[in-house]
Amino acid sequence: RRDNLIIDDIRNASQYYGLGESIAAGLKFLQTQDFSNMQPGRYDVPDSDCYAIVIHYDTKPVEQGMWEAARKYIDIQYVHAGAERIGWANIDSLRPTADYDPDKDFLAMEGEGDFATLRGGTFMLLMPQDPHMPCISVGTGQAVIKVIVKAPV
Repeated sequence: RRDNLIIDDIRNASQYYGLGESIAAGLKFLQTQDFSNMQPGRYDVPDSDCYAIVIHYDTKPVEQGMWEAARKYIDIQYVHAGAERIGWANIDSLRPTADYDPDKDFLAMEGEGDFATLRGGTFMLLMPQDPHMPCISVGTGQAVIKVIVKAPV
């Protein structure tokens, strides 16, 4: 279990630039774009090896959620509009349910973890040792606009 997970308002992102160039580039991208009218899809983050994925979706009950982990990328999950719960756990506390897919940088897992609520303007920094379960409803389902920055490890 980790108690030092980073969850903060995007207005405070500059406090985390020192965690690495790719994290800084991703956070700066999140701070400087207007995602309200940006179409869903993949966008390159300027002057970096990072990319961002803009997604629109409705949150779902926790029973429909799935734990996932990555190895090659750090996730900066940013909720632009709406609210969702995101689960996280230490990778050693979950069990893989399939082989790691290196092409998708994806490992499906199962087990128990903790949950935090992210509301519009909030981001969560997830390292490879932090499997997560995104897109979970806060109460009833609602529409969310989220941006996931993938920053190379």
